[in-house]
Amino acid sequence: MASATKIIQPPSFNFTPNPTATRSPIISLFDPLKTHHHHHKLRLNKPSSARRSTPIAAVSNAVKVKKPQNTASLPNPLITKEEGLELYEDMILGRYFEDMCAQMYYRGKMFGFVHLYNGQEAVSTGFIKLLKQQDSVVSTYRDHVHALSKGVPARAVMSELFGRTTGCCRGQGGSMHMFSKEHNLLGGFAFIGEGIPVATGAAFTSKYRREVLKEADCDHVTVAFFGDGTANNGQFFECLNMAALWKLPIVFVVENNLWAIGMSHLRATSVPEIWKKGPAFGMPGVHVDGMDVLKVREVAMEAITRARRGEGPTLVECETYRFRGHSLADPDELRDPSEKAHYATRDPITALKKYMFDNNLASEAELKAIEKKINELVEEAVEFADSSPHPPRTQLLENVFADPKGFGIGPDGKYRCEDPKFTQGTAHV
Repeated sequence: MASATKIIQPPSFNFTPNPTATRSPIISLFDPLKTHHHHHKLRLNKPSSARRSTPIAAVSNAVKVKKPQNTASLPNPLITKEEGLELYEDMILGRYFEDMCAQMYYRGKMFGFVHLYNGQEAVSTGFIKLLKQQDSVVSTYRDHVHALSKGVPARAVMSELFGRTTGCCRGQGGSMHMFSKEHNLLGGFAFIGEGIPVATGAAFTSKYRREVLKEADCDHVTVAFFGDGTANNGQFFECLNMAALWKLPIVFVVENNLWAIGMSHLRATSVPEIWKKGPAFGMPGVHVDGMDVLKVREVAMEAITRARRGEGPTLVECETYRFRGHSLADPDELRDPSEKAHYATRDPITALKKYMFDNNLASEAELKAIEKKINELVEEAVEFADSSPHPPRTQLLENVFADPKGFGIGPDGKYRCEDPKFTQGTAHV
C-alpha cells in the first residue's frame, strides 16, 4: 500500500529517495537502519528553501491524503467485534467528554486554558487501549482524553477541571496537569517537552527493575505523547539519544496535528518528516495515518511489543488534526477553512463506524447504545463535579514545602493562610 516518497532537496544535498515501491511486512517497518513511511504520507512538492516562504494557508495544498481503501471487500477484519466496540466506546468517550468541556468552559465552570482533543482520538485510543495497567503514559497540556483512555474515571477528570477536591489531583492540577498514580498516568505538562524526560525516566525504571533488581516479570512500557512543535526542542533529541543508547522500553508518539498553536508545521520545521529523526538515533521511525485508529493500532502493537521484548524505543509520527482551535480561547482564524473542512471529512470516529458496518462487526443499535451510555456517563460526571466541594485554603501549602513551619504555620500551630489577614502587607516582600 505504501509507496516511496520523493522529496526534492536543495542542490547542495545529496539525497537518494527510498526505492521501496511496495509495502513490506510490518516487521520490516521497524528496522532502524531503514526509513519508511507507513500508510498515509506527507508529501512535499517544493524545495525546502521555497517551502519556508509558503503561506500558512498552503498547508492543505502540501498534504496529500490517500483515499481510504474499500474495506467492505476485506475477507478478514483487522479487529474482532469486541475490540471494535471497545475502540468505539473509548473514542466516543473522548469526543463527548471534550464537547462537554467546551460547554462547561463557556458557562464559567472552568478557568484558565483548556485544550481539547477533538479529532485526535484515534491516537490516544489506538495506543493506550493496548497497554497494561502497569504501563505508564506521559501526556501534554492536551491530556484529558489520554487520562480517560488510561482508565481515570470521567468524574475524576471533570472534577479536576472544575477545581474540586474530588479531582484526580484534588483540584490543584486543572486542565493541563492530569495525574493518577493508580493508573500510572504520570502527568500532563503545561510546557512542551517537559514530559519527555519524565517518560524516559519511567522507562529507565522499568529496565532497572528488570535487569538490576532482577524482577523478571517487570516488562512495563512507557508511552510518551507530544506534539509536532515539541519535536524541535532539545529534550526531544536528548531523550531519543538516551533511550536508544540504553534500549529503554519506551514509545515516543508524535501527535502531529500540523499546527503548533498558530504556526504551521511546514513553516517551522526544516525537515517536516519527524519520523526520520528516529533512524538518525538508531531507532525505528514510522509515519502513520493518525486519523485511522486501526492503522494506529497496528503500528502501536508492534512498537509496544518491541519495547516489551527489550528491543528498545520506537518513534511513531501520527499525522492527525485537531477539529477545534489550539485552546478554547483561540478563535481559530489562522487555518484555511478548506483545510479544516477537508479533515472534517476524515473524522476518525466516523471512519471506524463505517469499517465496523462494512465488516458486520456492529449494528446501528449497538453503537447507539454505546453513545447513550457515554452521554449519560459524561452528564453524571458534570453533576458529580459541580456538587463536589472546593479545596480548603489550607491545601495551598500541602505538597509545596517539606516542613512549612516558619512560613505556613504560625506560633499557634495553625496554618497562617487561615488568617483572614494572611495576604496583607506582603506586596512589598
